[in-house]
Amino acid sequence: MATIVMERIGRVFISLQQIRQVPQMLTEAAPSMPGTVRDSEVPSYFRERYVCTGYRPLNQNWRYYLLSLFQRHNETLNIWTHLLAFLVFLVKLRQLSETVDFVNDPHSWPLLILILSSLAYTAFSVAAHLLGGKSELYHYTFFFLDYIGVAQYQYGSAIVHFYYAVDESLHRHVHGLFMPAATVLSCLSCLGCCYGKYCNHSLPTWVRKVCQVVPSAIAYLWDSSPVAMRLFSWSTASEDPAFFYHFGQVAFFLSCAFFFTCPLLERFFPGRCDFVGQSHQVFHIFLACCTLCQIHASHLDYVGRRELYTRLHGSGEVALFAGLYAVTLVVCVLIGALMLRKVKQVLDCKTKSK
Repeated sequence: MATIVMERIGRVFISLQQIRQVPQMLTEAAPSMPGTVRDSEVPSYFRERYVCTGYRPLNQNWRYYLLSLFQRHNETLNIWTHLLAFLVFLVKLRQLSETVDFVNDPHSWPLLILILSSLAYTAFSVAAHLLGGKSELYHYTFFFLDYIGVAQYQYGSAIVHFYYAVDESLHRHVHGLFMPAATVLSCLSCLGCCYGKYCNHSLPTWVRKVCQVVPSAIAYLWDSSPVAMRLFSWSTASEDPAFFYHFGQVAFFLSCAFFFTCPLLERFFPGRCDFVGQSHQVFHIFLACCTLCQIHASHLDYVGRRELYTRLHGSGEVALFAGLYAVTLVVCVLIGALMLRKVKQVLDCKTKSK
């Protein structure tokens, strides 16, 4: 018995040694990879307020930015928080597909749209934070893609809230209006985020925040109104298995909205949150938790409120909502392409003026 125990301890020790050698192996595989630089060595549009070091140099090859996934820089945790969230959502989709018939049950499509949009926004966020540092053009390209993903997630939130969480009284007042309005608000949110990013060249930082936050806040208030009605019904909380998940998603969203708009940690500890502790990293974590609570709540509503939502929504309504999701995606892609064209015009003027 003692021999077996010692052999297992030895294997664990060897495994730990191999794990400790991973950073060295990566360094040897890419010995020419440059280190990080200070904020003064990158253009102003790459700088984050109160983040002084840890920036990756521009105009390196793609291999450098891909391998920077395993390097220590000020975007590392922004990448990994949403990369891990993407994997969690992927596992959740696989688990749900074992009990939910996403192909033959149209009533499950809103839940599927929510999960697919969650995968989209996390994947696009990873791409933006991982690859957006290559050049100014690619910086705008990948972050516009990120905003397209956020708009899709907003629509995904709207459809599950209206389809599964809405009660009869609210449904009577907003039926026929809710999802078209959600489509418009998602597109306006994408436009506001893209325009705010584009304004980096000419307007102060607070203008960018206003352009990004105001349309998104209006969209959130509209999209979450069915959930708010549920949360106001405290008397039915004990009979509603999804109640606390809905409460959790609202609490997490309000928390991540606070950290998105207020770089609180960096402001009080400038230069000490360059790698760990940035408000944007906390925002990523809270947003992922919000989404996970939302998926749990929507699945519970899908199972437990079937009699209600099948009575409220007509047979062809879910197909219309799925079509509006496609419309939202197309319009947001066009918005991103239009704003990218404007960015290219600015870059061309800057190049000619040199």
